[in-house]
This record gives sequence, C-alpha cells and structure tokens, in this order.
Amino acid sequence: MHVWIVLPLVFVTALAIAAGVFFVGWDLLGAHELKPEHRIDSKALFELVKLSFGVVAGAGALVALVVAYRRQRVDEDGALREATRLHTERFTAAVSQLGDDFAAVRLGGVHALAGLADDAPTRELRQTCIDVLCAYLCLPYTAEWEVPADDAAARHAYQALREVRHTIIRLIRDHLRLSYPHPRSWQGYDFDFTGVVFDGGDFSDAEFTGGTLTFDGAEFTGGTVSFGLAGFTNSMVAFVGAKFTGARIAFLGAKFTGGLP
Repeated sequence: MHVWIVLPLVFVTALAIAAGVFFVGWDLLGAHELKPEHRIDSKALFELVKLSFGVVAGAGALVALVVAYRRQRVDEDGALREATRLHTERFTAAVSQLGDDFAAVRLGGVHALAGLADDAPTRELRQTCIDVLCAYLCLPYTAEWEVPADDAAARHAYQALREVRHTIIRLIRDHLRLSYPHPRSWQGYDFDFTGVVFDGGDFSDAEFTGGTLTFDGAEFTGGTVSFGLAGFTNSMVAFVGAKFTGARIAFLGAKFTGGLP
C-alpha cells in the first residue's frame, strides 16, 4: 500500500486504540461523568498544552516509525534483488561448466552448483540448482557393459563421465544427511531421477523428508545402489516403470514413515 494510505490508517488505528484504552480505564474507575469547569486556570492550561505537544509528538513518532519500516522493506527488497542477480550470474557460469568437454571442468561446475544451492537466497532458487543437478543425471548415458573393451578413448570418456555423475549423487547424499534446520540441508526438496541410468551410487543414511523422490523409468544397470539406513519420512517415492537389470539395490535398515504412493 502507498505510504500516504498507510499513514492515515495507522494514525486512525492508534487513536482508536487510545480511545479504547481510555474508555476501559474510565469504566474500571467507575467514573460516570466529567466535572464541568467554567474557568481554566494556568495549571489546567499547561496540562492541555503538554497534552497537545504529546499528541503531536506521538503522531510524529508514528510517522517516523512507518517511514522507517518502509525504508527497511525497500532496503531488504534491494538486497534480495542484488543477491538474486549475483546468484543468476554464478548460476550461468556453473551451468556453462557442466557442458564443458573436459571432465575436470564439469566436476568444478558440479561443486559450484552445489555451493550455489547452499547460498541461494530463496527456496525456489535452491530447488532450481537441485533440478539442474538431477537433470544432468538424466542426460543420455552409456552403461559400462556397452563400452567396447578395446576402445581406450571411449572407456576413458565413460570413466570420466561416471565420476561426474557419481559426484552428483554423493553431493546429494551428503546434503541429505544434514538435518533441518542446518542451512545447507536439502531435506524437504524434490529430486527427479526420471529415466536416470544408475550404475552404482550411495544414498545411505540420507533423509528424504517432505519432498518428492521420483525414479520413474530409471534404469539400474549395474553396481550397487545403496539406500541403507536411509529415511523416507512423509515423502512421495515412486519407482513406476523402473528397470532393474544387473544392479543390486540395498534397502538394509531403511525406514519408511508416512504415505507412499
């Protein structure tokens, strides 16, 4: 609301509260009527002047309070816009690293994006960073058994890509091990692994709390994907259409609490 609308409303509200307090006190004191005064002496006049100045001072203080509050809101909005702008710049740089040809640069982008999620000024921006990390796992991926054994270049490329992917899984797990309200905890966020090819991965001791965990159409092609001692509390977990071909899925000690689809 505009300040020139807020000020009169606040002033009228303050007067209404003051009048209410006065009449409640009047009733509690058992007063019935005011004693009329035909003449005002200097003492009464002085009290009236003090009352007038008090009212003016109170109104001024009220105006100053409202203006200070509005200024604080403007400063906070400006700080949030600046933080969002810096976040966007860092986000763009990190995402560009994920598309680099060199695995080392992509690893740097993964860690930069995870750190950016930790520093995100809003929940929505943190969720965006998490979505990008999950989306990277959804990119086309060749399982180990499909890589020609005699093609050294293809095998090195596979191993480099596998390291990047497993680093993402490890970072997600580590953040899910941090309990809320830890500022870097990712508990309560959504993780979409739709169509992801898993050839191993460790989610042990992770706490999936309050968010959505989707493995629809995921392929578990090899290695061990561990959910040992993981907790699923009030989370929506889905494995619709998931394929298990040669992988070992471990849920030893996992805890499921709340509704699951």
